[in-house]
Amino acid sequence: MSKYDYDLFVIGAGSGGVRAARLAASLGKKVAVAEEYRAGGTCVIRGCVPKKYLVYGAAFGKAIKESSGYGWTVKGAKFDWASLRGEIQTEVSRLSSIYENVLDKNGADLFKERAEFTGPHALRLTKSGREITAKHILIATGGRPWSPEIPGSQYTITSDDAFHLDALPKRIMVIGGGYIACEFAGIFSGLGAKTTQVYRGDKLLRGFDDDVRSAVDNGQRLNRIDVKYGQSPLSIKKIGGGFKVTFEDGFQVATDLVMMATGRVPNTYGLGLEKAGVKMNDKGAVIVNEFSKTNKAHIYAVGDVTDRVNLTPVAIREGMAFVETVYKNNPTAYDHTDIASAVFTQPPVGSVGLSETDARAKHKGVKIYTTDFRPMKNLLSASQHRCFMKMITAGKKERVVGLHIVGDYAGEIIQAAAIAVKAGLTKADFDATCAVHPTLAEELVTL
Repeated sequence: MSKYDYDLFVIGAGSGGVRAARLAASLGKKVAVAEEYRAGGTCVIRGCVPKKYLVYGAAFGKAIKESSGYGWTVKGAKFDWASLRGEIQTEVSRLSSIYENVLDKNGADLFKERAEFTGPHALRLTKSGREITAKHILIATGGRPWSPEIPGSQYTITSDDAFHLDALPKRIMVIGGGYIACEFAGIFSGLGAKTTQVYRGDKLLRGFDDDVRSAVDNGQRLNRIDVKYGQSPLSIKKIGGGFKVTFEDGFQVATDLVMMATGRVPNTYGLGLEKAGVKMNDKGAVIVNEFSKTNKAHIYAVGDVTDRVNLTPVAIREGMAFVETVYKNNPTAYDHTDIASAVFTQPPVGSVGLSETDARAKHKGVKIYTTDFRPMKNLLSASQHRCFMKMITAGKKERVVGLHIVGDYAGEIIQAAAIAVKAGLTKADFDATCAVHPTLAEELVTL
C-alpha cells in the first residue's frame, strides 16, 4: 500500500493538466485533478475557443458587407450579440463536459474546487477542507489577466469578462498592444462597436517581426480601429452611462466600456508554493528545468504557469513529456524552438521561427524575401486589405529560419509551413515545390 492518497495530483484541469492526468491514469496510476472553476482551462473556457468564435462572428459581418462585389444583395442584415454569446457558451459547456468525461473514463478523480499546498506532498481542498497527499504533483494552473492598478480600474473588464457581456456597447476602448488586445479590438470593431485601441508602445505586437507589426497596424486601421500609441491610462471616471479615460499626457477619451488587455501573469497567487518549497521567479512563474521539473524532485509544472511558451498545444506537449519522463522511464524534454503561432486579427498573423532582428543577431548570411500584394478575393469585394509574407534565411545553403504571414488563412498556412522550418529545409526546397494556383500560399514557393 502506498503511503500517499494518490500517485499523481494535478492542480488545474486545463489542456496540459488534463492530458497528463489522462495519460497517467491510463497507465494504471491513481490520479486526481483539482479545478476551481470549470474543466477545460483558459483555452476552452475563456480563451482560444470562445475567442475564435467571436472572430468568426466578426468575419461574417465583413463578408456580408463585401459580398455585393460578388453579386449578392443582402437586405436587413443585423447582428444580435445575445444570440452569438449564448451559442458560444453552449459550445463551451459541451467542451468542458468532454474534459470531465475524459478524466472519468480513464479513472481519474476530479475535484471541483481549489487546491493549495500545505506541504511538499500535501494539499488542501479549500471548499471541502479535505487534506490529500500525493507522490507526485503537477502544477498546471495556467495564467490570469494582469491590469495596472489605477483610480477607476474597478470599472474595467478583462478578456475573461468579454464573453459574458450583457450587451455590446456602442463605444469600446481596448488598452494594450499584445495579441489579446489586437484580437479583441478587431472583434469589437467587426461586430459594430466604435473601437479605440490605446498602447503605451510605438508599435503593436511586441516580440513579433517588425514588418509583421507594421502590417497589423495597417490592418487594424483598415478595420476602422482608432489606434493610438505612446499612451498609458492614468485614471478612469464614471460619467453618466459611460466612462472618461485620462492618460498620462492629459489625453482624454469618452467610451462606454474599457477593456484592459495589458498582459497575463502566471496563476500562482495563493497556491501555497512556499509551503512546498517550490521556487518561483520574480514574475511568479514556477521555475522548471527542461523536463518541467521544479527544484523539488517530485513536483513538476507545465503550461503558462511556467511562462515559457504560453500556447495551449505547448502545454499539451509538456504534459505528454511529463508522463514519458515520470511514468515511462523515458526522460523527455519538449523542444520549444520553431513553434508556430497565430494571432487572429483580421486578417490574421501566422508566424514561425525567428524575426529578422533575432535572425541577424544569431546567424550570419541572413537574407530576406518579402511580398506584399492585394489578394485576388479582395479585388472584386473592394477590400483594401493586403497580404504580407516574409521569409528569412541564413547561411550559404539559405536554411529557412523564419516565416511570417499577415493575410487571410495565415494560421492555416503557417501550420504546414512550420513543418518545413522545423525540418530545416532551405529556400531551394521551397523553390523546388510547385505552386498551387490560384492561392495565397503559392507565394511561399515563388518568393
